[in-house]
Amino acid sequence: MPHELLFLLPLAFAAGLIDAAVGGGGLIMVPGLFATFPRETPAALMGTNKFAAIMGTASATLRYARQVKLDWHILLPSALAAFVGSYAGARVIHLLPASSVRPLVIVLLLVMLAYTWFKPAFGSEDAGRPLTRRDLYVGLAIGAAIGFYDGFFGPGTGSFLIFLFIRFFHFDFLRASASAKVVNLATNLAALAFFVPAGMVYYQYAIPMALVNIAGAQVGSRLALKGGNLWIRRLFIALALVLLARLIWQTVSGA
Repeated sequence: MPHELLFLLPLAFAAGLIDAAVGGGGLIMVPGLFATFPRETPAALMGTNKFAAIMGTASATLRYARQVKLDWHILLPSALAAFVGSYAGARVIHLLPASSVRPLVIVLLLVMLAYTWFKPAFGSEDAGRPLTRRDLYVGLAIGAAIGFYDGFFGPGTGSFLIFLFIRFFHFDFLRASASAKVVNLATNLAALAFFVPAGMVYYQYAIPMALVNIAGAQVGSRLALKGGNLWIRRLFIALALVLLARLIWQTVSGA
């Protein structure tokens, strides 16, 4: 076993756990890969991360689908729109530096955090209302926009999806998190549609990381199902704060 895996496998497990519950596994895994392989091309490291992450996301999605009501007639079109948007975002990144988007993302995160913090009831209960044709169009717009963002920039994709599903569809945190996995699965597939044919996946690391990521995702989804909305809400706020701090630091330091 390559000695680098001694460092990467625990990170892959933690990333799978966090990502299954509330998204944001890339905040753990991507820095770990860059720290382990500082001389490798960023695209290959991102491809390796996506290969491992999609396995954990798929595993968590299957678990949620068995225990949480998912509105597939909304989620599947949203996921398709996200796939197209993500692929488009990956292509556009060559025309515009992703760092130019960072200030806007910081503002959006601040608004999202403030809204969630000052509305304690936000996401605490599922309205359970039947979704309409208008909701389908909203879902398509969300999928396309967040998919493009994920392909172009990426950080916080899961958090933005959860927030938007609660805001527009009145889901609770658990249902929103489970629904976000379906759309996130599509954005990861779109990324791999670019990375795999280009040979930008290190399979000797990606395959073991994927197996451990699946284990972490199973633990994370189990904790989310057991802990319920309050636990996911707290984890959601904590993750958003970490992401916000990281983006502000990168902006100030010029990283």
